[in-house]
Amino acid sequence: MAQYVARRLLLAIPVLFGILIVTFMLARLIPGDPCRSILGEKATAEACERFAELKGLNKPLPTQLGIYMTDVLQGDFGDSIRFSRPVTQILVERLPLTIELATGALFLAILIGVPLGILSAMKHNSATDVATMVFANVGVSMPVFWLGLMLIYVFAAQLGWLPPSGRLSAGLISVPFYEVWGWTIQEGSVWFRPFEFFSNFFIFNSLITGDWEVFFDAIKHLILPAIALSTIPMAIMARMTRSSLLDVLGREYVRTARAKGAHERRVVVRHALRNALLPVVTITGLQMGALLSGAVLTETVFGLAGAGTMLFEAITARDFPIIQGFTVIIAAGYVVINLLVDVSYAYLDPRIRLE
Repeated sequence: MAQYVARRLLLAIPVLFGILIVTFMLARLIPGDPCRSILGEKATAEACERFAELKGLNKPLPTQLGIYMTDVLQGDFGDSIRFSRPVTQILVERLPLTIELATGALFLAILIGVPLGILSAMKHNSATDVATMVFANVGVSMPVFWLGLMLIYVFAAQLGWLPPSGRLSAGLISVPFYEVWGWTIQEGSVWFRPFEFFSNFFIFNSLITGDWEVFFDAIKHLILPAIALSTIPMAIMARMTRSSLLDVLGREYVRTARAKGAHERRVVVRHALRNALLPVVTITGLQMGALLSGAVLTETVFGLAGAGTMLFEAITARDFPIIQGFTVIIAAGYVVINLLVDVSYAYLDPRIRLE
């Protein structure tokens, strides 16, 4: 197992560097000029020349790539062209929200989608099966921005049960756990940004510090965007679970278990479901990666300042360092998630040996 994980991590290094190079080149092939996107009407030829010289954009592309690769190897993604701030600092501020949102959406998708798929497979060709698949088709078909607006209108504007936008209520502050615990971490030190990154997970931070007011308030703010973002993966998981379980229920060993008089629920749970979960786990890993990179509409509708909106704004402003930094981090997330999925295969299917 350890050799397999080490081998996969080593193979991920050239993949990440390839993504970095491709992203670097594609960002500069997009039509548009960062100077004119940021300065607007003030973007005269002289101003753009000074801007390009200041930001190092007047150098040849191979030189820019070499400088950037050297910085990345030192853990530095450069400074944002638009904000003149380190990209790593922007990542620390924006990425935790997107991870929280994606995790919450995936949790809801698994919690509802997998049981619906199991129920649909057990009640094959019944009214329950038809209703479940109709629900799944509706979930795939609803645009996220429309569903988000409808959720805000019903549960926030009309019923007043949940907040319509934002991450915390006005006046509430999530105090970093290291400050609550009395730890002194100097800003700018090598340990500061990792601690700051984890403290920006408001639910996690408030949970370990015992700040229950912030904890429940953060969950309340997360419910509606997580529901809106979870509908498509929920529907996909329901359909995949149903299809995979129906295939497994037709296998010889399942018929043998039934012939021995085993209860239908025991047949499904003990014999069929574990093997049927292999493609579902694969889809789950892919959906987590997709949620991390595709939460732009949800964050926009609910007024959340996450990685999705930051990446969209960076693309429109031609802010190359932010585009490259966020893309590499999301790609690294894909690699880690796929590694976890592959390792889980050995647990779900004893015939698989990672060695």
